[in-house]
Amino acid sequence: MAWRLTSFLLCQLAAGVLGWWLARAGGAAAGVAAGGLAWLVLDLARGERVLRWLRHLDAGQAPTLHGLWGEVADRARRALRSREQQAQDAQQRLQDILAAIQASPNGVVLLDAAGRIEWCNQTAASHFGIDAQRDLMQLVGNLVREPSFVAYYAGGDYRHEIVIPARSGTAGRPARVSVQLHPYGQGRKLLLSRDVTAVEQAEAMRRDFVANVSHEIRTPLTVLTGFIETLQTLPLEQADRTRYLGLMGQQGARMQTLVNDLLTLSRLEGSPAPGAGEWTPVGALTAQCEQEGRALAQVLGKSHELRFDPAPEVEVAGAQAELLSAMSNLVSNAVRYTPAGGAIHVQWRLLADGGAEFAVRDTGPGVAPEHIPRLTERFYRVDRSRSRETGGTGLGLAIVKHVVQRHGGELRIASAPGAGSTFAIQLPASRLRPAVRPPAETARPATAGR
Repeated sequence: MAWRLTSFLLCQLAAGVLGWWLARAGGAAAGVAAGGLAWLVLDLARGERVLRWLRHLDAGQAPTLHGLWGEVADRARRALRSREQQAQDAQQRLQDILAAIQASPNGVVLLDAAGRIEWCNQTAASHFGIDAQRDLMQLVGNLVREPSFVAYYAGGDYRHEIVIPARSGTAGRPARVSVQLHPYGQGRKLLLSRDVTAVEQAEAMRRDFVANVSHEIRTPLTVLTGFIETLQTLPLEQADRTRYLGLMGQQGARMQTLVNDLLTLSRLEGSPAPGAGEWTPVGALTAQCEQEGRALAQVLGKSHELRFDPAPEVEVAGAQAELLSAMSNLVSNAVRYTPAGGAIHVQWRLLADGGAEFAVRDTGPGVAPEHIPRLTERFYRVDRSRSRETGGTGLGLAIVKHVVQRHGGELRIASAPGAGSTFAIQLPASRLRPAVRPPAETARPATAGR
């Protein structure tokens, strides 16, 4: 402020001196007035420059001035840059938040007071079958027409969530999403969605598992209880007693097999994956499977054409007992479900990627396509009456699936009604190596002295 007053007085003094030099006393007064007027015009021009810059608010085009107007421009420029930096930081934080929400496994939709979509992430777009860009500012009620959601949205009671079908599902694999609205701000709403397909399937499987285990155990227990009561209350001939005791033994063995399979599944699910320290020749596994398969066919009285191809000279890494259990389950299933006189072909083959496949092909009745995805579920049976006749527990393929997954492999199933079935275990190259031959004798034993 002092410099401003000093410059004004200096301008008047210089103009007054010039006027006095030109016209003495009268010129001095006129010079002082002209100097003050010139200073004022110049000051107004500088102020106009600052005003024009403030109207555009471009920090890079700020005028370079001195004095009061220079300080005003400098302070405004610094305030403008600070505001721009704050705006950039806020925008970056907003983008980070939106990116985090975009990466969320749950769906997020922002609705305005009228119910129009202001923003949504790709997960929500997939759940509701909407386009995250094209459907902005569209009414959510026009895009999500599920009656239960329409009633939920209109009801105004958002304290609980509802479950509706997801647009991301298909006819073969329906999907379900949990939806809940959360009001916020001035009439706005936050719509959250969560895929609960796996949760509902797990809950259904749990209920089915408990019901199936109860049913599987109750049936032989009922038979055993009935026979025990008969033996306790009725005088029976020795032949009848022998027959009843034989039937009781069969039911007891059936329960024992069921319990053993359940314990096997529990052990497989609760133990770490097998390492690669134990190597077993696939030929040895195949030979034992063949022995068990032929013995089962003999017990069941079925005359099958059982053909086991020679196994390649490779070894597989993993738990020998688990691998044998999985392979035996596939062979025993083929023996049980293939009618007498049918053919069963078992073979190992090496794959192009270095892996190997153990395949069991049969000429049985086959399986319809809609049943194939569920064959590895516990206790799932295509035909319960046929399963009762064959004596299966309904856990064999579930055990095979877990064993194969624990060894990094894959279970493949190909079947069609009337065309037989093929069940194949594919193991990765990391689990295989060429068979290690035992070292040949290099020296004969020393002979005794003559």
